[in-house]
Amino acid sequence: MTRLPSLGPRGEGWVLLQGVLLVVVVAAGWSLGPDWSGPLRLAGVVVGIVLIIGGSVLALRGVVDLGGALTPLPRPRNGAELVETGAYAVVRHPIYGGLILAAFGWAIVQASVLTVALAVVLAAFFRVKSAREVVWLQQRFPAYAGYRARTRRLIPWPGRSRG
Repeated sequence: MTRLPSLGPRGEGWVLLQGVLLVVVVAAGWSLGPDWSGPLRLAGVVVGIVLIIGGSVLALRGVVDLGGALTPLPRPRNGAELVETGAYAVVRHPIYGGLILAAFGWAIVQASVLTVALAVVLAAFFRVKSAREVVWLQQRFPAYAGYRARTRRLIPWPGRSRG
């Protein structure tokens, strides 16, 4: 079990908080900065665009791969099957991971230190939200423990932790 609250029968509060954070990240990028300029800004635009595109592809692929199991809420639908293919073969939460990458890309394109900090907050939020979701997924799908052991949580890069 987890000490993290459900925030509603299917996690509705988590979705509300996620929406608020996403709006704040976008708004901060539009209204603040740039905090750096020159060649660093140009490099940031290039890196940021790559992150936005990569994050968008990862998130959209996650949506497509979920098919009928897709729900905006973190608690899985009744009758849904565990998806382990496509983007889900690489990370367990590709939509969250894609949104994190895109948020960092947006912050870097906008050259905003505060927006980068807010992207860190968003990443931490998705880490916590996914921990709450893991409990529900493990309750619903007996095979989830094995899937969890072999698949990264959010971001598809090599590293030590599978979380």
